Amino acid sequence: MRQEAFEQRHQSLWDTFARQLDELERPRLRRRPEQGAGLPERYRRVCNHYALARGRRYSPALVEQLHRLVLRGHQQLYTRRGAWMWRLLAFIANGFPRALRRQAGYFWFALALFLLPALLIGVGCMLDEHLVYSVMGEAEVEQMESMYRPDNEYPGRTLERGAESDFSMFGFYIFNNIGIGFRTFAMGVLAGVGTVFTLVYNGLVIGAVAGHLSQLGYHDTFWPFVSGHSSLELTAIVICGAAGLMLGRAVIAPGRHARADALRRYAGAALPLVMGDGLMLLLAAFIEAFWSAMVLPSSVKYAVGLLLWGLVILYLSLAGRGGDGAR
Repeated sequence: MRQEAFEQRHQSLWDTFARQLDELERPRLRRRPEQGAGLPERYRRVCNHYALARGRRYSPALVEQLHRLVLRGHQQLYTRRGAWMWRLLAFIANGFPRALRRQAGYFWFALALFLLPALLIGVGCMLDEHLVYSVMGEAEVEQMESMYRPDNEYPGRTLERGAESDFSMFGFYIFNNIGIGFRTFAMGVLAGVGTVFTLVYNGLVIGAVAGHLSQLGYHDTFWPFVSGHSSLELTAIVICGAAGLMLGRAVIAPGRHARADALRRYAGAALPLVMGDGLMLLLAAFIEAFWSAMVLPSSVKYAVGLLLWGLVILYLSLAGRGGDGAR
């Protein structure tokens, strides 16, 4: 076949393939699935055309044009599969908040299980100074009081931990917070009862601590300290609870599926929530270690805390909207 006839027959495919590559090569966090549709088949055909052009000794310009298309297609199909940073950013910007909104019912139920006991016991501890001992032991209460005493040089830390570096505390907070979050999720396999208990128990403990310390008048140490990281930490615990409730749903009501199959399906749907939780708890630990214990005016701490709460709410409510899967 003459080169002219060869080009006329396949030029439309080459142009379509080039336009598709142009779209895929643009740096963006939001990439629609249809942008990659048909790419492997077009790539295979262009590779075949490139081999034919070389074998038939068509013009160097045509051979070079097809060679560039082959290289660009190869990069999209293979090289970019290792671009983990872009995939991580895309997950943060779109995948995680979309996945949470798809499971909004579980989230609101988990929030009620956590928040209502916290509010009730918190108000009760502010009215009755002895009520906290129904939730925590005497040694735990004393330790909590010492952490937030007005004369504590390192609010939120015990005397022993006050001597540790911020980086050491960062590691401690990671271990503690992520452990709580993942246990809340994993205990969902106990027909959801484990997750319900963990959410209610953590709500009771956090509410009791807040109410008791407020009743003691430790406002200037406790509330400024927790205001910075609370938005990320508490929201992440509730999201872990939502993921755990999904596992519980699979055990209790697997529908027409076998329980093992239902667990796999629900665990797959919950996985983005757990992954996003890990990132939120990691960031919360960083803020708690390096910001929360800093000696700054309370007004500054509250302003940053309100800003972070607003950002978390806006992010989970609006990020990734307009794309596939958002409602």
